Amino acid sequence: MNIVVPVRLVPDLVEEINVDPGGTALDASWLRLIINEFDDHAIEQAILLKERGGGQVCILAPSVEGVDDVLFTAAAKGADRLVKLEGLTDVGLSSHALARALAPAIQALQPDLILTGVQAHTDLDGPVGPLIAESLGFPYVGYVASVTLEAGSASVRKEYPGGLVAGMEVRLPAVLGIQAAEKPPRYVAVSKVRQAMQTARIETQAAGEIDASGALAIQRMFQPEAAGRATMIEGEPAEVADRILEILRESGIV
Repeated sequence: MNIVVPVRLVPDLVEEINVDPGGTALDASWLRLIINEFDDHAIEQAILLKERGGGQVCILAPSVEGVDDVLFTAAAKGADRLVKLEGLTDVGLSSHALARALAPAIQALQPDLILTGVQAHTDLDGPVGPLIAESLGFPYVGYVASVTLEAGSASVRKEYPGGLVAGMEVRLPAVLGIQAAEKPPRYVAVSKVRQAMQTARIETQAAGEIDASGALAIQRMFQPEAAGRATMIEGEPAEVADRILEILRESGIV
């Protein structure tokens, strides 16, 4: 079983994020990037599948600052192959463009199963997973929380809003959007990551030409603007309730 996990790095929301002078993108000068949380779960799910049934886990990542640490950490967790696409940076790249750039590299790896994070907080034009599936002609199931591999197929548990869960079977090769791995992503000590740096090897491949068509055009990006639209109502509970009802009537709501 050859499992490929394409990962991406996203801005760390703990850090302060600024808009660049052009007003249509984030200022990347001091932008700190970390692995997308859902992609980390996809890595964990891939390694769990490998531990249960054997096979190989390949991590595929764009060439951005800090990606080597992400790849070596994946190797320390149990990934077998690390591939970095030179010339591909996903900072500010649309999901459509990223999927088109990743699809040929994924196809060359001849995967039986592709696991992606179900989404990223930088997605403006939809998640990458279904776009990769469309490019490769593979079936896609998203919001997956459990995977069991069988001969030529995968049984998955998909979560719906309201606590509903669906069991589905999908033929392989397929793309699955992982919402949560069956176990939390494992912690690896720094010493083990350093050991992986000595033993693991990062392969580099040249990314093809970037096609940015099909995405949204950002017209303006800005910090939330303060507005005085809140009305604080004071008084006894009955007085507050009467005032709320009066406001709703004035607004034509009731």
